[in-house]
Amino acid sequence: MELQKRIVIYPKDVALITGRNERYGRKVLTKVRAHLGKDNFQPITVKEYCEFFKIRIDEVEPMLL
Repeated sequence: MELQKRIVIYPKDVALITGRNERYGRKVLTKVRAHLGKDNFQPITVKEYCEFFKIRIDEVEPMLL
């Protein structure tokens, strides 16, 4: 049985990916959310994050908690 991968990215994930702190991760996700026209309560997916920053998703997925 294969483990299911997460769809949503959190500030702590952004902190791990970038090597910055969690506060930076919150700011980044706020920028992505604004760019996509989402409300504050709507989550950002890993795919949306990767497309925004032009990062390959297969590079990001192993770093997710």
